[in-house]
Amino acid sequence: MTTIPLASRPGRAPGAGGAARARRISARVLVGALLALYGVISVYPFLWMVSAAFKNQVEVVRGGHLIPHHPTVHTLVDTWNQLHFFRYFMNSLEVTALTVVLTLAVYAAAGYAFAVLDFPGRGALQKLFVALLFVPGVTVMLPIVLLENKMGILGTHMGLVLPFVNGGAPLSVLLMTGAFATVPKELRESARVDGANEFHIFTRIYLPLTRPALITVALITAIPTWNEYLLTRVSLNDESTYTLPLGLQTLAAQNVPHYNNLMAGALIVVVPVILLFLSLQRYFVNGLVGAVKG
Repeated sequence: MTTIPLASRPGRAPGAGGAARARRISARVLVGALLALYGVISVYPFLWMVSAAFKNQVEVVRGGHLIPHHPTVHTLVDTWNQLHFFRYFMNSLEVTALTVVLTLAVYAAAGYAFAVLDFPGRGALQKLFVALLFVPGVTVMLPIVLLENKMGILGTHMGLVLPFVNGGAPLSVLLMTGAFATVPKELRESARVDGANEFHIFTRIYLPLTRPALITVALITAIPTWNEYLLTRVSLNDESTYTLPLGLQTLAAQNVPHYNNLMAGALIVVVPVILLFLSLQRYFVNGLVGAVKG
């Protein structure tokens, strides 16, 4: 029997496999290089902010280098102690904590009702919540301000918390409904047979099994609440009630801005949410996957 050499077999040009492999490798290298370039462009402003927070004003204005020649923590300490950032920090913490607690309490219960209970109009209400995802928040800002003025809560922290909780409704309900739908219905039926009421089933069975989704909702609520500027700018007029973004704006509005203090203030604003996300990242990913499966 005569063996035909591999290179001379019909239907396959010599060197075709190697050329295709080379093209795939080249494409991967190109994609990797573009992603690396995009990463550098995206991260550089953050690195510059961190660098400027450890410089004095003269060194920041001179520029020209990323690593501080004479790094100092005096800028951070000065920004924290003398520019009222501790008060702004506590105000932001109060608003964010109240918003997260109320969001979890209200929309976890709503998600449980949509996923488990059967009541008239359930389908229509679910579609309404999904539709609200596409309504820009800025379109309802004026009605919110007018309503809060009539209620007497304009300019207070509660005047921020209630709109934040309301604005988080569509996505929170969607995530919690999907998470509760993944819990086997047999658990609820067994609990009912054992005499458990609906509240006990919700709090003792469903909530513990959907902890990743709860943490995900807490994260997607806490981060935008912590960083919110527009509504706080419209609502708050007393400096003692300012949150961190407004405190940062007061630094930028100075006649002669001190860029090192401004960058130190920005670092104070972003570090808590970065640490929060990094510490709960695993639960965040699991919560999104569970909600999608549901």
